[in-house]
Amino acid sequence: MGYRLVAVDHVQLAMPRGGEAAARGFYAGLLGLEERPKPPVLAARGGCWFSNDQVTLHLGVEDDFRPARKAHPALIVADLDDLCTTLAAAGLGVQPDDAVPGVRRCYVDDPFGNRIELIGA
Repeated sequence: MGYRLVAVDHVQLAMPRGGEAAARGFYAGLLGLEERPKPPVLAARGGCWFSNDQVTLHLGVEDDFRPARKAHPALIVADLDDLCTTLAAAGLGVQPDDAVPGVRRCYVDDPFGNRIELIGA
């Protein structure tokens, strides 16, 4: 085999139509990602793209939206405690999880109910 996967370009999550403001509040406002412009043909479909050049998340509109309750991105966070404090202060439920020995992690739901795993760097 001469090929190999070398990186993840982005992760896409679904959101309901009209949820862009809530997506911006969570992904940019709380997680600190910058909103990135979508190409015009894709922007017409709705949704948002976010990145900090290391982590890139795309939120795409699904008309029959159902949140991802099990499948999820796992994001590595510098200063996990600070982010958890920020999320809790915003009224979001942060669920700590110690099921993996030696890994500090928790889960939070985005505004649409999609599961997000946060792992301490």
